[in-house]
Amino acid sequence: MTYLERIHLEIILAVEKEGSMTAAAESLSLTQSALSHSMSKLEDQLGVKIWQRKGRQLIPTQAGQYLLNTSRRLIPQFMRTEGQLLQFSKGERGLLKIGMECHPCYHWLQTVTKNYLQDWPSVDLDVIQRFQFAGIEALLAHEIDIIVTPDPVRKPELTFLPVFDYEQVLVISGDHPFQDRDYVNPEDLSEETLFTYPVCSDRLDIFTNFLTPEGMTVKHQKIIETTEIMIQMVACGRGVTALPRWLVNEYAERYGIVAVKLGKSGLFKQIYLGIRAEDENVDYIQAFLEGAQSSLK
Repeated sequence: MTYLERIHLEIILAVEKEGSMTAAAESLSLTQSALSHSMSKLEDQLGVKIWQRKGRQLIPTQAGQYLLNTSRRLIPQFMRTEGQLLQFSKGERGLLKIGMECHPCYHWLQTVTKNYLQDWPSVDLDVIQRFQFAGIEALLAHEIDIIVTPDPVRKPELTFLPVFDYEQVLVISGDHPFQDRDYVNPEDLSEETLFTYPVCSDRLDIFTNFLTPEGMTVKHQKIIETTEIMIQMVACGRGVTALPRWLVNEYAERYGIVAVKLGKSGLFKQIYLGIRAEDENVDYIQAFLEGAQSSLK
């Protein structure tokens, strides 16, 4: 019988990362002969080649690439499972990793985590806010446990819980020409500089749900990483941005900024928390979801 073992997955990942059998063996604390023997035996059992040589390089074959892709999915799950089991053995619940696909929601999240950490002292928290963060893929790969997102992806292995609704508004300075208007139309922004988070335009609501459907865009788009700096830039009259109304209300008095509706009917969105369906009965994950819902009551 053919057995595919974890070490085979680790080896192909190490070779891909290190670039050679020798370096891979060193990174795994194996001898090169042991590593080569292990993979040769697997190739003989399966009847396929994992690599082909191109000069001094090892290039994955079609079968090797498939194994490499599988390794990228499974090894993080192995590592996370081992980490969780070790924490359980120490009487700890574990580490709850939260991925953010809604940059302004970090302010709201802090109100949830404050009470959660008090109620669950055996659980540690980590928040992932990497720019260009692919949250759904990370959730499926067990790199995170909860995703905060305005764009749920319906998959049978995932569950999404609506947390709150919000209105996306245009944020302008107190002396901007739009200050007395009830709303703006897409064409009104054609001469504006728009500040955005470092996220692709096709994932920004002001583009996908307001400008792009009307064939419009802004004069300039400038990337700013932090909310408060973005608001300060708007307050100085250097451009405009789009943020949730509740967040604008929080800063309005301090910076003299104004919120204007995007379109006559406004632009409304909903924030969801997504988890893996297999984790629906994990007590400390469910407690976080319940705390998130009750935080806005």
